[in-house]
Amino acid sequence: MPPLHGEAGFFTERSALFLDFDGTLVDIAATPDAVVVAPELPGLLSAMRNRLGGALALVTGRPIAGIDHFLPGLQLDACGMHGLERRLDGQVTFPDDLADLGPSIARLRGRLAAYPGVIVEDKRIGVAVHWRTAPAAEAEARAAIDELAAELGAAYKIQEGKAVRELLPSRAGKGEAVRALMGLEPYRGRQPIFIGDDKTDEHGFEAVNALGGITVKIGPGETLATERLASPRELRDLMARWLGRGSGGDASPPA
Repeated sequence: MPPLHGEAGFFTERSALFLDFDGTLVDIAATPDAVVVAPELPGLLSAMRNRLGGALALVTGRPIAGIDHFLPGLQLDACGMHGLERRLDGQVTFPDDLADLGPSIARLRGRLAAYPGVIVEDKRIGVAVHWRTAPAAEAEARAAIDELAAELGAAYKIQEGKAVRELLPSRAGKGEAVRALMGLEPYRGRQPIFIGDDKTDEHGFEAVNALGGITVKIGPGETLATERLASPRELRDLMARWLGRGSGGDASPPA
């Protein structure tokens, strides 16, 4: 359905904007490293951050370093690893009491080595198994994560995504990350907007709905979000219109 807040969307000068990355700002790719950043995206994000007085953060399952790889130089506020890793005003905080899953991840890789196309993504304190390019291996990938979850116990939880299953610390969650930032400057006192596309974003939608904010799902599927956009391109176009810069496909980064 189209946005319910007019041609320029639901952004206002008093918004606090929280954005997922994969499937929201960029299209989903066959592998995590294969996503393509539209040429206009860095400029749009920089201009949005400036107009919102700094109240813009990425909230993603990727590590913050992974986001910086695709958006070099921007140093946006960010909540990586589903909120476990946070950067606010350039300062990064990371929990120091979580176990290194390296040995468990190595065993997981050994188990799934017989399935070409399956990707085991090491997130140090978590692990994600992707089967987008190996759909026949889905059952085995799911079973492998189930077994590792049983081994690690209640301190970890399984997170479902699009052709991916992730194991991460139980206290991780995008909703918690958003609530934490909303208590800090420059986010405090603004209306939150959370935009995402996947099951992992439903926690963020739930939190922002409870805060009286606006929630937007990119793409099809059941959701707690109150509004919907068709694609990352539509979101970029919406940001460009609000910024008064025409089509997102034609916008260029600011000088």
